[in-house]
Amino acid sequence: MASRTLTRAVKVLIAPALALGVTVGVASAPASAAVWSTCDQWGNTNLNGYTLYNNIWGSGAGSQCFWANSGTNWGVNANHPNTGGIKSYPNSTKAINKTITSLGSLNSSYNVSVPSSGAYNTSYDIWDTNHAYEIMLWVNKTGAVGPLGTAQGNVTLGGHSWSVYKGTNGANQVFSFIRTSNSTSGTVQILPILKWIKDTKGWFGNVTIGDVQFGYEITSSSGGLNFTTNNLTVSSS
Repeated sequence: MASRTLTRAVKVLIAPALALGVTVGVASAPASAAVWSTCDQWGNTNLNGYTLYNNIWGSGAGSQCFWANSGTNWGVNANHPNTGGIKSYPNSTKAINKTITSLGSLNSSYNVSVPSSGAYNTSYDIWDTNHAYEIMLWVNKTGAVGPLGTAQGNVTLGGHSWSVYKGTNGANQVFSFIRTSNSTSGTVQILPILKWIKDTKGWFGNVTIGDVQFGYEITSSSGGLNFTTNNLTVSSS
């Protein structure tokens, strides 16, 4: 999975990538008109200091449309077939570009509405600027999805309890933190997680944190399912 995740992070910046045969549909937006919407595979925009990506990057994808009222209130209607493999990672990205030791804090709050069917996870995807390391924080998951790598035990960090996995996809190291119970709202203190990886485990050094992404890794959503980010904030000091 993580090998595709790295591809995802690169592809969202490359609009002319090869098409996957994605069909165009009608965005499922809230009653009030969205300020931006797209059904394009690589559709993206900047709102309120966040970059929004539709990001349909996996093979065998179906249709997906993205709407946004702001950089922190947005959602997608996705209709991806009931097959294996991640099809998309619609997300909101906040650029940080600070070393771990220069950060005084790195926090995020989330509030989402997600379907009870399909196969997906709601996750943060955090990258260093060289894309050598990927830190995933899954706050909920449904269906046949799982992290890359081997189990490293459980830990309580940043206000949540996680099951930790460590692996590699050949291009980058992947550290996955899977919340031990599903959550649709909360606040995550991200910096203690980064310091635990750096100082307690020694899995990387004083890397520069590039992007903090938040979104939905969707494997299947047959028939069309709605994923809504009611509110999201990412802040650092």
